[in-house]
Amino acid sequence: MKLKTKLTLGVGLLFLLIVLLSVMGSVYINKLKSDTEKILNANYNSIEFSKNMLLALDRIETDREAAVQAFRKNNELQEKNLTESGEKEATQSLNLHFNSYLQHPDDEKEKLIREDLVRIMTLNMKGIERKSDMAIITAENATFWIVSLGTVCFLIAFVLLFNLPQTIAEPISQLTSSIRQIANKNYSERVHFKGSEEFNDLARSFNVMAEKLQEYESSTLSKQLMDKKRIETLVNNMHDAVIGLDENHFIYMINNEALKITNLNKEEIIGKTVHEVAVNNDLVRELLKNMDHPQKDPIKIVADHKENYFEQEVVPINIIKTGEKEKKYIGRVILLRNITPFKELDFAKTNFIATISHELKTPISAIKMGVQLLENQKFGELNEQQKELLKSINEDGQRLLDITGELLNLSQVETGNIRLNIEPCAPKEMVQAAIKNVEKLAEQKNISMITHYEIEDGDTVAADFDKTVWVMNNFLSNAIKHSFQDESISIRVERKESTVSFSITDTGKGIDEKYHRQIFDRYFQVPGEHQNGTGLGLAISKNFIEKQHGEIGVKSSLNQGSTFYFELPVV
Repeated sequence: MKLKTKLTLGVGLLFLLIVLLSVMGSVYINKLKSDTEKILNANYNSIEFSKNMLLALDRIETDREAAVQAFRKNNELQEKNLTESGEKEATQSLNLHFNSYLQHPDDEKEKLIREDLVRIMTLNMKGIERKSDMAIITAENATFWIVSLGTVCFLIAFVLLFNLPQTIAEPISQLTSSIRQIANKNYSERVHFKGSEEFNDLARSFNVMAEKLQEYESSTLSKQLMDKKRIETLVNNMHDAVIGLDENHFIYMINNEALKITNLNKEEIIGKTVHEVAVNNDLVRELLKNMDHPQKDPIKIVADHKENYFEQEVVPINIIKTGEKEKKYIGRVILLRNITPFKELDFAKTNFIATISHELKTPISAIKMGVQLLENQKFGELNEQQKELLKSINEDGQRLLDITGELLNLSQVETGNIRLNIEPCAPKEMVQAAIKNVEKLAEQKNISMITHYEIEDGDTVAADFDKTVWVMNNFLSNAIKHSFQDESISIRVERKESTVSFSITDTGKGIDEKYHRQIFDRYFQVPGEHQNGTGLGLAISKNFIEKQHGEIGVKSSLNQGSTFYFELPVV
């Protein structure tokens, strides 16, 4: 519980009890005053009036007129002060006897008058006793409640007196002692309070302060400067360009490699915002544009009279300050990783593949032609073993020809030399051309190909006919290879809003969903399958379709077959 809440409850309760004590005291005092006034105003006056009438009655023989007048005056006052039960009847009887006495005075009538006065005085005396008893009871009740409330107030005040000073003074004393320890550079000092939340918060704040002081104390300025020099030297000797920005996009760090490729001067840009620098620098403007979403393609920069390639990476910097728990963003670092050597090796590899593929294609074609001539038996008849050997040579030659064709396509894709002849094409014609190319392959496994057209006769797509047919050939060849004997392959062509979708569905064992993203990567082949290809067909297909502004994908699950599809825009 908070200390403020404890104080509020304790002092508030004490205040309420004191107010209640004051109110009850006032009520009982007013009641006692009221009872006293009733005795004085009612009963005492009646006794006084009766006494005066007795005195007047004693003087009636000596001074009749004055005595009668005094008697009647006190009698009238008595008639207005009738407060006790039976007092009215006694007063009326007194009037009758006094009037009768005035007409015919005698001792008997005087005796009756005196009895009436004694009776009135007796009634008022009893009234005085009764009201005195009530006043005593009121006084006793007042004493009881005042003493009770006073005792409760005393107990509360006693508890506050012994607990409150200790509750406040002990943490303050401990905090004072810890502050002295901190002043003496004992930064390992920590405080731990138990009880109120305010002191717990104070302890946490004090401990955070001590922890930060300890951190600062353990790192001297010279050590910090030396560490800074080491980091600056390390960054400046990196082959990657590094530009550091704070949380407000001010440039606080740039290494020599970044200065070289941006043609900037360090003294002119440090302390400026990256937006200010980007106004007069095309490269920085390009980096700024891609800062939130770095592009995947390498950035080409001409430096030292040659093309250099860099990959851009933006690293946000988040730190957790000492004594805190949440991360705080303090800026970002732009990295330009120099991949020129790798790009040069890639170019060399691509050129090598293109050259070897081109050089191999001619002799392989010649071998296949020779095999065909031998199969036609123009140079003599062949025995069965020779025929089997020629068949094997022909299949291997076709496989090598397919591989060299894929490698040539890959080299065109990688160098960007691929040429597309985009024109309106009829989807049905492309499907029929692709089916014709794989008919013999399908016949070997007795696989039928079923087509479903959900398009209008006049629908056309913007595509390169040959490249698109090549993609469908690849899909169909894979479907035939992975389908079981005597099964069927479904080819569906359907019109969507602004595209035409081509899909080939087989009945094979399917592809695990975890490989769907990798299936179109170069050289990737699904683990566990019989590897008899290059792993390039789907990668080339993806590039062909995307170059035509289309979309390619796969839908498959284990033991559920596979559906490869692509979409092309409608003309």
